[in-house]
Amino acid sequence: MKKVVVFILIALTVVVLFSSNVFAAQEVLNSDTGSKLIEISEKQKKDLDDYVEDYGSQAYGLTAFILNRIQVFSIPFCFLGISISAIYQYVIGIRKLDVRYKGFYTMIAFITLFVIAQVLPLVFVIVIKGFGRS
Repeated sequence: MKKVVVFILIALTVVVLFSSNVFAAQEVLNSDTGSKLIEISEKQKKDLDDYVEDYGSQAYGLTAFILNRIQVFSIPFCFLGISISAIYQYVIGIRKLDVRYKGFYTMIAFITLFVIAQVLPLVFVIVIKGFGRS
């Protein structure tokens, strides 16, 4: 019964979040903040063009740009995942051992993902700039 109630609450939350995003997007397009979105988009295009110019190829520049975005956005995502895993391991896992191991394994997965996301752009730069193209 608890699982059904939790599932219904999650479903309602998702519906409310997506419907509010639709109305918020309409409001953004109607207001003057639409110009800010265009400004941000132009800045992102300029950054992508800078990466393409630095690496000398469209493919390498796009890859470096994507890896940079992954590196930036992985920090809050992984810290949130590590925090939730720690709650599962140390708070809920005191009474339920199977949840404790679940929290430990997900924590290891998020730490591994974090390390890979932080090191991969560096490895890409070393391989492309150092060994590949000059």
